[in-house]
Amino acid sequence: KGMVPLSVFFPYAPIEAHRKRDAARKKLALIFDKVIQARRESGSLEPDVLQTFIDARYKDGSKLTNDQVLGMLIAVLFAGQHTSSITSTWTGLLAIANKERAMPYLEQEQQKIMKKHGSKIDFDVLAEMDELHFAVKEALRMHPPLIMLLRKAQVPFDVETTDGKKYTIPKGHICATSPAFAHRMESVFKNPNTYDPQRYKTDKNEFASYIGFGAGRHGCMGETFAFMQIKTIWSVLIRKYEFELVGDLPEPDYEGMVVGPKHPCTIRYKKRDTKKNGLMKSPSMLSRTKSNNLNNNNNNNDVEEEERGS
Repeated sequence: KGMVPLSVFFPYAPIEAHRKRDAARKKLALIFDKVIQARRESGSLEPDVLQTFIDARYKDGSKLTNDQVLGMLIAVLFAGQHTSSITSTWTGLLAIANKERAMPYLEQEQQKIMKKHGSKIDFDVLAEMDELHFAVKEALRMHPPLIMLLRKAQVPFDVETTDGKKYTIPKGHICATSPAFAHRMESVFKNPNTYDPQRYKTDKNEFASYIGFGAGRHGCMGETFAFMQIKTIWSVLIRKYEFELVGDLPEPDYEGMVVGPKHPCTIRYKKRDTKKNGLMKSPSMLSRTKSNNLNNNNNNNDVEEEERGS
């Protein structure tokens, strides 16, 4: 909640979100500063990210101050938290909202995986989940968590648009691109406003046309981990429950810096009946039905449950 779209252009604007952000950072500073200073004074060399920041040097040979190390630690701590949480939410919502087309692929894949590996889930097993990978990728295409990516031009260069217009980007200028816009371009994606995870089986798009994780030299380093994390969550949920969307698919909430769904955001789920070997049965469900409100209060997807009769 400490960063809103305005923060990109006016990071110190006197608004409530920034005041809360700055107050929270001061509290974190009190905690981390002691840890950072103790590490410096101990002289120990630990194989962790804190040591990496302490040992880092600028081009002129100067070290990072404790406050700079703190900033880096906060970035590492929170950089992928909200984006992965919200992408997990969109992955499920879109698949559930299009369950007649999407869910059969996902359920059949989990049945196949469980028949081969049982309940085991590790890196290699997750790598076999292509259908789920496509579902996550399509959710990121339609609802990328960041509406704007910024890059600074280190040298001047020329660009040409798809309709033939030419521009020169001067050195030092900031370039902005919007994944939310770029991913809906008809010149790049066929039927861009249609949810279709199967498109990735055949579509061969140009480099950097898909920028859910950025692209090029400064693409997101956490891309592989993010896919692994989200696929782990939804492989477990698909195996255990059948889902149904309550109401319409929520609209994106562009008031936040990380774009999640607006409230209300409600689904209904039933626990699956399973065979003795743990494999999913087709839609034979237990009698108890529950409703689940997927809300992103404080960006942590807190769950509110309500028990209903079947």
